[in-house]
Amino acid sequence: MPRRGRKEQEPEHSEPKLAKRDEADSKSPLDFSTPEKLFESLISPVTSDAFFRDYWETKVLLLQGRDPAFTDYFQTLFRLSDLKHIAGGGIYYERDVNVFKCRDGKKIALPRHGKATYLHLLKDFGSGKATIQFHQPQRFNDALWHIMEKLECFFGALVGSNVYITPQDSQGLPAHYDDVEVFILQLEGEKRWRLYNPVVPLARDYSVVPEDQIGSPTHDFVLKPGDLLYFPRGVIHQAQALPGSSHSTHVTISTYQNNSWSDYLQDLLPGILFDAAKANIDLRRGIPRQQILSLDTPGVIQQISSLLNTVAKGLESHRHIRSFEMLRDFMASRLPPFLDNKEPGQTSGMPPKLNSTVQLLYRDYSFFTVDHVAEESNAAAEQVVYVYHSLKNTRETHMMAMQEEDRPVTGLRFPLPYANALKRIWESESVSVGKLPLDRDEDKENLALSLWTEGLLAIVP
Repeated sequence: MPRRGRKEQEPEHSEPKLAKRDEADSKSPLDFSTPEKLFESLISPVTSDAFFRDYWETKVLLLQGRDPAFTDYFQTLFRLSDLKHIAGGGIYYERDVNVFKCRDGKKIALPRHGKATYLHLLKDFGSGKATIQFHQPQRFNDALWHIMEKLECFFGALVGSNVYITPQDSQGLPAHYDDVEVFILQLEGEKRWRLYNPVVPLARDYSVVPEDQIGSPTHDFVLKPGDLLYFPRGVIHQAQALPGSSHSTHVTISTYQNNSWSDYLQDLLPGILFDAAKANIDLRRGIPRQQILSLDTPGVIQQISSLLNTVAKGLESHRHIRSFEMLRDFMASRLPPFLDNKEPGQTSGMPPKLNSTVQLLYRDYSFFTVDHVAEESNAAAEQVVYVYHSLKNTRETHMMAMQEEDRPVTGLRFPLPYANALKRIWESESVSVGKLPLDRDEDKENLALSLWTEGLLAIVP
């Protein structure tokens, strides 16, 4: 991590190949003014409150026969014909696209490798009756980018997507369940869906379920262009393009993978235990001799239970708890803001001074948190403030299963006394640099300048 005012390591920013500004948003039935309004317009006429009360993680939502504007707009998100343009820019099997079919309740992946051409895809799709799965189409379509970056702000979690293009009278995947919350938008053609009760509610993995174990469908319907389907993770499902119809194209928008209380606690507990051990000598006592070599015994289990109860009671006095790794992963991996005709994070004009009034930009795409860091020259851990943002992320690599070192988080690090000043900036519509709650004027200017240089602050005229 860098010291005060220095940037975290950041990836080079490049515009995705073949990405172009899509004018469809001007005719969209979706309201992009805020993340909340985007989500509510996407699931209309159901309200957001009703959705999270009645459907989220519990029940299937099927929206059909809505305003024809949804039909027109959904067809701008992806078409089979778009593959010709995209493939011309260079896409590859496995990384960008897969082809497969369902036979006897099993997924049959066609062994394709290397560069994928439009003609090869059409051959497998046509004569081979194979489904085409295209990964993360928001890399190439502005309208999808706009939808998904707003959804990431709304959920506070990563949102991915896949397009599935299935020939008529065929099925790509067998009955299975996923570990994500799923929103299906039907774009082209029609597809019959059958849903079944979960064998693992709110599942944490993907699994194919044999036909003799799924029982009778709880839902059986046909999706048409403009329709939307939501179902929770764990719901078993399979879908088939109908005979005699055109091909089917739908986009699956998914979220909340590894975003459960279990994941959150795994992230929080190291910091909670670190703090608790400072105040509780029992947590600092050594474990029984040879404990790591032995099986758990009732006495050890009782001791662990007692210690955890003590830690839990101590949480009541905590003013803040810190999510660190989940936050870092989200900020490093999420989409950048959707902006017309400019890059996010650009700065211009004179930098802020002590008498400047400033306001925070891109509030939905930035966050600060407090955590420990061990200095290279000092083994003792100290608390510092991290500011993370997604302004320099690129949609070209969004959700593309990169290695951790290939998607470094972008941001700044400040000493702990800067925390209240950052809180003032984040919570205020605008604030005078000179009135920031820091002791020295030099620190006030340093904080404002660092954030302005990152593109996070603007000077109010």
